[in-house]
Amino acid sequence: MELKNISESIEVKVYHITPEMKVPLHDHKDKDEIFYCIKGSGFGVLSDSQVELTVGKAFIVRAGKMHSLRTDDNLHVTSFIVPVVD
Repeated sequence: MELKNISESIEVKVYHITPEMKVPLHDHKDKDEIFYCIKGSGFGVLSDSQVELTVGKAFIVRAGKMHSLRTDDNLHVTSFIVPVVD
C-alpha cells in the first residue's frame, strides 16, 4: 500500500462513553485501533482482559482482536483506526 493510500484510509473519531452505554465487543479485521484518553477514565476491554484508561494513556488493539470500552464515570477518547500494512 502506498503512503498516500495509507494516509487517506486512517480514520480519526472522538467518543464520549457514559456508564449507561454498552459498547459491544467487536473487531476490525484488517485495521488496528488506538484509543487515546483525553478526559475522564474508564477501561479498554478485550475478550480476556482490560486496560485502565486515564488522561494521557492509550489502549492499542491489533486487527482482528475483539474489543470494547466501558466506564463507571465518563470516558472521552480519540480513536485512530489505521490499516494494517503488509
